[in-house]
Amino acid sequence: MPLVDQNQRRRRGTGLMALDEDASYGGYTLFAPLTGGGEVYLIDLRGAVVHQWNLPYRPGRHARILPNGNLAYSGVLPDEPALFPMWHKYRGGIMQEIAPDGTVVREHRDRYQHHDAYHYGDGRLLYSALEPLTGEAAAAVRGGVPGSEPGGTVWADTIVEVDAEGDMVWEWKVSEHLDREAFPLHPDYSREHYPLINSVLPTSDGNILASFRSVSAVVVISRATGEIIWRSEPGTVSQQHCPTELENGNFLVFDNGVFRPRWDVPFSRVIEIERASGTIVWEYHDPARESFFAPFMGSAQRLPNGNTLVTDSPAGRLFEVTADGYLCWEYVVPFFGGYREEEVRKLFPSEPNAVFRSYRYSAQELPWLDVPKG
Repeated sequence: MPLVDQNQRRRRGTGLMALDEDASYGGYTLFAPLTGGGEVYLIDLRGAVVHQWNLPYRPGRHARILPNGNLAYSGVLPDEPALFPMWHKYRGGIMQEIAPDGTVVREHRDRYQHHDAYHYGDGRLLYSALEPLTGEAAAAVRGGVPGSEPGGTVWADTIVEVDAEGDMVWEWKVSEHLDREAFPLHPDYSREHYPLINSVLPTSDGNILASFRSVSAVVVISRATGEIIWRSEPGTVSQQHCPTELENGNFLVFDNGVFRPRWDVPFSRVIEIERASGTIVWEYHDPARESFFAPFMGSAQRLPNGNTLVTDSPAGRLFEVTADGYLCWEYVVPFFGGYREEEVRKLFPSEPNAVFRSYRYSAQELPWLDVPKG
């Protein structure tokens, strides 16, 4: 064994790093290490594991708790071919609802599912998937690195909704609805995946909130017509993740900051966008901007007391900030490992402690959780 651990993130320390209990919302935090074998952890405010699921499939991104107390989980469908170089990094394929004791309540499979799957809680699912574009359809996609389509194919996104029996009840396709001129790829981005939908969520008005990472746009899609009825102004977000709708109708977004126009030093931030005006009405970035930069992945959750839980995904760093930007809780995931698929290991040869998203829950949302009082 070497005297010095060559993994910088592990070397800096893991576990609970900071806590101001009076300023924190409190509660329990859920996360699933991306290089794990299917472990999902629920930790308390001091970093102690209070519940754990051991599932048979590597995370196909993340897990969250449903209103009924069950776990919604996306796993990686095994033994699937790589559609393009990054496919094994973020694909899923198995969408499950799992009881606290690990019993699988229901399951839906789709080999083309990736990144996100929203469980309504009654068996219905809304998720992002793929379809191949070739020939003129592929050529119509604007921007990106010329010739970077694997085998001449551009994999375009679809959004699928299925009912509790797994039957498709609604579908939206980029190939049919997205204006290629209005949503071009960044010139330095690969043309293998367009526009890379990394988040889908139903809105309170019955439409669909989605994040198009590779064209740096957050959009609202009309469920009735398939039209884009709202989009973030160009330049507002850059390679973003995880937009959510707040109670006031605004959108909270993890803005990664890759290719951000007019900034020569990249940094990440969390922003609240007013839907009516499209302007940023709240923002968090580290006081030293450059010290918080997640080039890919990431999430943010507005908590009931006005605080925000932030997931710095590549660093496995979870932290909570107050409305005025005071960091009151910080935890670094201590579970490191290499990706098991050879194709992914070639792209990411280190042993990361990455998680895609984390979520915070109150004790009232976890009635099955038996934690000793004291």
